[in-house]
Amino acid sequence: MHVIQNVAIFAKVHDPRCLGIAGDLIAWLEERGYTPLAEAELTRQLGYPKALTEDEIREQAELVVVLGGDGTLISVARLFSGKDVPIVGINLGSLGFLTEITVEELYTRLEKCLEGNPRVSDRMMLEVTLHREGEDIEKCTVLNDVVINKGALARIVDLETKVNRHFLTTYKADGLIVSTPTGSTGYNLSAGGPIIHPQMSCIVITPICPHTLTNRPIVLPDESIISITVTSSFDDKVYLTLDGQVGYKLKQGDSIEVRKGLKTTALVMSRSRDYFEILRTKLKWGER
Repeated sequence: MHVIQNVAIFAKVHDPRCLGIAGDLIAWLEERGYTPLAEAELTRQLGYPKALTEDEIREQAELVVVLGGDGTLISVARLFSGKDVPIVGINLGSLGFLTEITVEELYTRLEKCLEGNPRVSDRMMLEVTLHREGEDIEKCTVLNDVVINKGALARIVDLETKVNRHFLTTYKADGLIVSTPTGSTGYNLSAGGPIIHPQMSCIVITPICPHTLTNRPIVLPDESIISITVTSSFDDKVYLTLDGQVGYKLKQGDSIEVRKGLKTTALVMSRSRDYFEILRTKLKWGER
């Protein structure tokens, strides 16, 4: 059994409560002989002397603790894509779909992880490549979703979509969401897409406000390669957004290729609640 020594800590640095818990956690780890790893902004806020770069943390971490919400965890998941490192998401607000462990459970769950006994859910990721004029402009791995959408005042955008080189359709819509099962409860759900259990391995395409009302979300096998080309002639703003956090302005003729990533994200799960309880709580099912 692998003995964990190095524990990375990421926190919402502008939240005083997150900072307080991060400081307590660093002290707790050091008292027990573990090595906390923290990046410069967090250490500066805490007055902790041992700052590391994100690359150094990525190389050294054997366990990751994220203090914040789902957005904070998603950014950390991208940082650790390709690394088989469990991520413990601690939610400091309302229960999250990803950060499902409460502050009260923090040390109990952490002790189990440090003993080498985490309950882990491996989550599928997507590999995204932006092609422009025959060149790969950007490549990234995402946990939640890939979104192409127009600016507030832009016209409907035309998005020619192929699956495994077979023509699917040209969506005429405000945009398009390509989502993992993990991301299905995010923007995909708001746009009318299906909820997919995170242990499944598939890809969802959901149009945003399609001009053709018969356009509906479609669930594809995980081996599908999806190619989306911006065919509109426009002077307006159309963007590619990755996990709702990283954005690129698109041009006519740009093509976005989306496929299943080679690696997964290992999320440490709560032992006190299951996925369906999280759905009921977050979506307020059964309430009147």
